[in-house]
Amino acid sequence: MNNPGHHDEDDEGDLFLDDSDIIHEVTVDEEDLPDVDDDGGFDAEDLEEADDSMHIFTGHTGEVYTVVCSPTDATLVATGGGDDLGFLWRIGEGNWASELQGHKDSVSSLAFSTDGLLLASGGLDGLIQVWDTGSGNVKCALEGPQGGIEWVRWHPRGHLVLAGSEDSTVWMWNADNGAYLNMFSGHASSVTCGDFTPDGKIICTGSDDASLRIWNPKTAESIHIVRGHPYHTEGVTCVEVSSDSALAITGSKDGSVHIVNITSGKVVGSLASHSDSIECVGLAPSSPWAATGSMDQKLIIWDLHHSLPRCTCDHKDGVTCLTWLGASRYLATGCADGKVRLWDSLSGDCVKTFHGHSDAILSLSMSSNRDFLVSVSADGTSRVFEIVEFR
Repeated sequence: MNNPGHHDEDDEGDLFLDDSDIIHEVTVDEEDLPDVDDDGGFDAEDLEEADDSMHIFTGHTGEVYTVVCSPTDATLVATGGGDDLGFLWRIGEGNWASELQGHKDSVSSLAFSTDGLLLASGGLDGLIQVWDTGSGNVKCALEGPQGGIEWVRWHPRGHLVLAGSEDSTVWMWNADNGAYLNMFSGHASSVTCGDFTPDGKIICTGSDDASLRIWNPKTAESIHIVRGHPYHTEGVTCVEVSSDSALAITGSKDGSVHIVNITSGKVVGSLASHSDSIECVGLAPSSPWAATGSMDQKLIIWDLHHSLPRCTCDHKDGVTCLTWLGASRYLATGCADGKVRLWDSLSGDCVKTFHGHSDAILSLSMSSNRDFLVSVSADGTSRVFEIVEFR
């Protein structure tokens, strides 16, 4: 026997809406809908808010150009940027930062001394300042160059500071007393890269004049000038010296990479596969391999014994910076697409992509305990990513 109170639903079956029940009509553009992948989840690439960082430093008010992690303090980081400021700050301590003031133009380069006690900041104002990392106070200001500072480096076993300038000179000072030691003159254009050899006995510098110069630090004389065929045809952009102080590997705007014997000044190898400017080069600490990153959107890992590419790792935009993750098989790249990627150098596979930045990555540095990778970007932020699993 039917319940008289429910006869409508039972008798009429399914109910349907007709046109008179429509209150408001909304047109949906298919492009506005989020993509759904096969397993029903949203693709992280399509979520702009996806952020893999465990710490964000937002003290800068412009593009952040350079980052270095302390070699002795696993949480201490220094960054410099287009706001004419540098900062010392700590991973995991979002409320602590020490502002490095005094530059009148962009802070373009930073370097910690080997013992971690001092930090050098170089600016496009031509000034270098040396900071006490414990107190955050200025120890001394080093002057001389008439053009912007392109890079700063420390002697591997002392407090000697080396800097290359846009005015085509290289300068060296004693940071303990602020004394000028030597000026290295000979390049015909901006000195874009350089360093001491790991044994501290030689200086290598690369320039926009397409040459590499090998110097005696004590006399400031050129031991070798490497230029012309078979060397680069355009400006040198980056240099790295092998751990045994025997070889310098350089990249150029012309897309070529060359290996130079520092003792003889001879080009002993050429790595040819890139089709655009080389932005970064890095030598693996534990194997005879090199990595090169280029604006041609490729990272290439090379076998230096045979001067042949082991693997080519494709990116979605130019590769701006790279760093090997200590003596592990992994290395990290920063890309103009705002992504930081980790690569397995044995297989050439991308094993991790870190999201969070919204503009080009400009510099990378790894913490001394190898737990963290810090990136800085044209988006004005510094971000910290955990890399413990890739030791």
